[in-house]
Amino acid sequence: VQLQASGGGSVQAGGSLRLSCEVSGRTSSNGAVGWIRQAPGKERESVAAVNWSGGRLFYADSVRGRFTISRDNVRNTVSLQMDSLKPEDTAVYYCAARINRIVVLMPPDSWTYWGQGTQVTVSS
Repeated sequence: VQLQASGGGSVQAGGSLRLSCEVSGRTSSNGAVGWIRQAPGKERESVAAVNWSGGRLFYADSVRGRFTISRDNVRNTVSLQMDSLKPEDTAVYYCAARINRIVVLMPPDSWTYWGQGTQVTVSS
């Protein structure tokens, strides 16, 4: 499974960005994709995730109500719409995948396949 993230950039506080993750090599309808971020000097944090089979969406408390994750099973893409961005959202954002579906937002070390990161910078 290969993942390619795109869509990062710089924005002022209160602005919006949309990240996209293209997934290739997926052979099962099961599994999940998540977005994990790492700010300078901080540990990685899972922020949102979705199962390929649909259903519930998973968010960290720090982004709930501001970020929206969505999936496109035909195009094999997972997007993260980020609104009302704050300076504390500044981080490298990674998309990651696993072959088993999830029932909670999994921690960063639970994801098997990782894409390259994309930088998100929010200025005050």
